[in-house]
Amino acid sequence: MNKVNYKRLGDYIREVDVRNDDGGINTLLGINIDKFFMPSVANVVGTDLTLYKVVDKNQFACNRMHVGRDKRLPVALSTKEEKFIVSPAYDVFEIIDKQKLLPDYLMMWFSRAEFDRNTWFYTDADVRGGLSWNTFSDMQLPVPLLEKQHEIVNEYNAIQNRIDLNSQLIQKLEETAQAIYKQWFVDFEFPDENDKSYKSNGGEMVESEMGEIPKGWRVTTVQDFCIDMKSGGTPNRDIMKFWNSKDIPWLKTGEIHNNIVYQSEEYISEEGFKSSSAKKLPKDTVLMAMYGATAGQLGILKFEACTNQACCGMICENPQQSAYLYYSLLYNQEFIKSQAIGGAQENLSKNFIEKLPILKPTDNILNDDIFKTITNDKEILTLEIDNLEILAELLLSKMAKGR
Repeated sequence: MNKVNYKRLGDYIREVDVRNDDGGINTLLGINIDKFFMPSVANVVGTDLTLYKVVDKNQFACNRMHVGRDKRLPVALSTKEEKFIVSPAYDVFEIIDKQKLLPDYLMMWFSRAEFDRNTWFYTDADVRGGLSWNTFSDMQLPVPLLEKQHEIVNEYNAIQNRIDLNSQLIQKLEETAQAIYKQWFVDFEFPDENDKSYKSNGGEMVESEMGEIPKGWRVTTVQDFCIDMKSGGTPNRDIMKFWNSKDIPWLKTGEIHNNIVYQSEEYISEEGFKSSSAKKLPKDTVLMAMYGATAGQLGILKFEACTNQACCGMICENPQQSAYLYYSLLYNQEFIKSQAIGGAQENLSKNFIEKLPILKPTDNILNDDIFKTITNDKEILTLEIDNLEILAELLLSKMAKGR
């Protein structure tokens, strides 16, 4: 699409300044960095909410004050039937003629990474990097025929709906796994040899340091449960040849969020690997972040990789045992996190993780495929989400070319 086919944004939108004069609207929302409305975290006790701006369905709100700092323009489109209020510092605006420009199409344009880069470029010299309304209005976008806009929006929404569905399925799988873990390994109602619930049907229980447990089970430590445990290392950041190849995937703890880990953001070279204390971890290693904001967070590695020194890798005999260990640690995660040592950042030591107690069931229960199947299904859905997000970004980038 040639630049002459671009249109000035300000010719299609107008500001809206409706105040909550009667104080009848109490739902106060903000805009997150991912361009969605969310419950406001502002303390409004004693605040006069009649000064706040009202947002109606198909109207936009944006915060132009911090674009230079955040390198993004927080802007969102309301799809809610109910009106809500936003900060008086926000701009509220709407499309003048929806037969010329669709709200959903405009929101897609605002979602482009290139749009954010452009807004950042035009910010002022204020320490926070504000974006003036006139500058915002002078920005341009392609405005194809309405039929074409509908086509683009429908294609994008189909992708987003599939992403949302996969996310819901992952959540259901996680809820199922945790329910099964509690039923089998806390309530001890796993299926016995007659396919009946063990404890409630007279299964024999014995005393242990963790209370009553099924006969044949025992209490052990994470170290004894695993066949090996390793922490990682970081090659020298100042030596470029350690980082300028894609030889070995290298993970940071910030990439571990109670999830399936199937890719890394960074790689190191073979030479960088040999120069550091990093160690290669096999597929299905259970990972635990030891330092910082993610201390105690878990992951299951789905490819061979190494990690930084702030991550503990727990290697099990087989994928079934890895999945069991993951959900056992996840069930006890709040306790584990509570043991982190305070300071400049939270800290869990490898020695502490090694000594964590864990139940070791009999082999027939321990090697059951149920948790492995759930983690494999989560991996498939997560990979599909990643591919769909790439497809969505490609569609957004094509908008600039008129598709």
